[in-house]
Amino acid sequence: MAPGHLSVREMREDERPLVLEMLKAGVKDTENRVALHALTRPPALLLLAAASSGLRFVLASFALALLLPVFLAVAAMKLGLRARWGSLPPPGGLGGPWVAVRSSGDVCGVLALAPGSSAGDGARVTRLSVSRWHRRRGVGRRLLAFAESRARAWAGGMGEPRARLVVPVAVAAWGVAGMLEGCGYQAEGSWGCMGYTLVREFSKDL
Repeated sequence: MAPGHLSVREMREDERPLVLEMLKAGVKDTENRVALHALTRPPALLLLAAASSGLRFVLASFALALLLPVFLAVAAMKLGLRARWGSLPPPGGLGGPWVAVRSSGDVCGVLALAPGSSAGDGARVTRLSVSRWHRRRGVGRRLLAFAESRARAWAGGMGEPRARLVVPVAVAAWGVAGMLEGCGYQAEGSWGCMGYTLVREFSKDL
């Protein structure tokens, strides 16, 4: 599918269920890899081992004492990721959410933006997801180009000293990170747990 066969417009209310399913599917594609990355770090392994040792005194099953902390940790991490990225944010100062639509009318991607937390921070991508059936066909790049144009227009309208776009990416989403680097973005920050990165932030001055 050529990028020229795509258009980006604001999401219609009747498209909300489809867009929500797309966001949830996008989270599911990365949550297991993020959980594996997080729970195989040495501090996490130490905490899980300590929890298992404690549970052995109250549970009759060694296997249950071993697996229960892992199950609870994975479940908590997945719920956190789904709450953060698997839902639609309220409309912000930059409008949206927006959807990428094929010439056939099929919705194949979703984008949401929000202003940065302080002056000069530029705009932030809060949601960016592409249907798994339409990946590697230019949809992500088309949405990113649209996000950049919106960020420029918003910065100009607000009298911001510069136009800037920040895109957070889960540590396991290597394809998204590669696309951003290919579009001139640079990794500039990160956040995570116990000193280990779970999400990297890529930014670009526009």
